[in-house]
Amino acid sequence: MIAFMLGYARVVDAVNRRIGRVMMWGLFAMMGILLWSSISKTFFLPSLWTLEMAQFAMVTYYILGGPYSIQLGSNVRMDLFYHNWSLRKKAWFDACTVLFLIFYLGVLFYGGLGSLAYSLGYWGDEPVTFFTGLVTGAEDVGRTERSSTAWRPVIWPIKTIMVVGFFLMLLQAISELFKDIARLNGAEVPA
Repeated sequence: MIAFMLGYARVVDAVNRRIGRVMMWGLFAMMGILLWSSISKTFFLPSLWTLEMAQFAMVTYYILGGPYSIQLGSNVRMDLFYHNWSLRKKAWFDACTVLFLIFYLGVLFYGGLGSLAYSLGYWGDEPVTFFTGLVTGAEDVGRTERSSTAWRPVIWPIKTIMVVGFFLMLLQAISELFKDIARLNGAEVPA
C-alpha cells in the first residue's frame, strides 16, 4: 500500500511540477497585457479587453500554480511551534490538517463544476449529470454566460481553468496526505 501511495505521489508531483514551472512564466504574460493596457491608454484608444484579460491571466497563474506551491511547502503556515517538532510529529500534524484542506478543495471543486455548468447554459442543480450527458451526447450546451463588461467575453474558459486547478490542488493535497502517511510508517519520502 505504501508503494502505491508513493507511486501516486510521484506521478501527481511530476505533473504539478511541470504545470507549475510553466505557470511561473505566466507572470510575464500578465505583465505584457498590463503594459499594453498602459501604452494603449496613453498613446492610442484604450483597449477594452486588457484589464479583464489581465484578471483572467492572474487567475490562471494563481490557480494552476497553487498545486506546485503546495508541493514545495511554500504555503502560509503558523510556524510558532512547528519548526521545533520532529519529522514524525510534523507528519502527524500535517496528515490531520490536510484532511481539512481536502474537504475544502472538494467543496470548491464541486462548486466550480456547478458554476462551469451554469456558464455553459445548464440551469439545473446536478452539474455532474450535465457533464456526463455532455460527454455521452444526451445534453447540449445552452446559451453561454458572458461577462457584464463592455468587452463581454464568454466566461466558460476561465471557469474551466478554475475547475482544472481545483482538481489538481485536490490531487496534490491527497499526494501530501499519502507522503505523510508514508513518513509515519517509516518510509523514505523524497523531498
